Formats: sequence, structure tokens, C-alpha cells
Amino acid sequence: MNFRPRQKEEPEINLIPFIDVLLVVLIFLMLSTTYSKFTELQLKLPVADTEAQRDYPKEVLVSVSSEGAYVVNKTPVTGRSVDILAVALREGAKAGKDSVVIIHADASARHQDVITVMEAARRAGLSQITFATQSTAHAKGN
Repeated sequence: MNFRPRQKEEPEINLIPFIDVLLVVLIFLMLSTTYSKFTELQLKLPVADTEAQRDYPKEVLVSVSSEGAYVVNKTPVTGRSVDILAVALREGAKAGKDSVVIIHADASARHQDVITVMEAARRAGLSQITFATQSTAHAKGN
């Protein structure tokens, strides 16, 4: 029998696979995380400092009420479908495809109602779209 003490091997911990796994988990979490800062925003729209509005012949004014009713160049549009609104926009575009669609949306109008106007403008061949806002000083007076 051999009773000599044997040299014990020190256990080694290999950190390279551990670091690889941690990096993969970190990348996965970074890509799959939803950023909650966007849900924390308190929005009050629309308000901006603007110049006095001018009347140009190339403009097509589209108003969207909070109830979802549409008015194109001060003419009420019967119906709320994209096709009916596209026809009204085509008729209201005096300069044809060079006309600029200006959307006057109520601050409490549904987002979908504004998107409907944008889709109708696309179908009517009008690619220049802008949004009208009220000035900050005017908004404070209300």
C-alpha cells in the first residue's frame, strides 16, 4: 500500500463559456426589451409657434373634427371611408398633383381619422402633406 500523500489538483473554473453565455443573454435582452420611456410621455397636441396662415391656390385644406367628421376646402364630406375622402380630395386639388394637403385635426381627434386622410391623399395622388397647429400664445388663451 502506498500511503504517500498525493498532490491534489486544484479545480479550475473556465470563465470563457460563462462570459459567452452572459453576452448572448445580454444581447437577447437588449433586443427584446420594450422601452417604457415612450409610454411615460404626457402629450398635448397640437401646439406650435407658427406664422399667420396664408391662402394659396395649391392648398387643399382638410379639417378633422373630434367626432371623425371631415371637411375638404370648407365643404363637408358625407361618409368616412377612404374612397369617398379620396374623391373629395381629388376634386378639391386645384393644382392637381402639385397641391399640398394641409390637415387641420382637432387635438382630440382619433389618430385613425388622421391616418385615413393621409391614405386618401395617397390614393388621390397627393404626396405633399403637412399639419396645421395653433400658436402657443393662442393655445394659452383657451
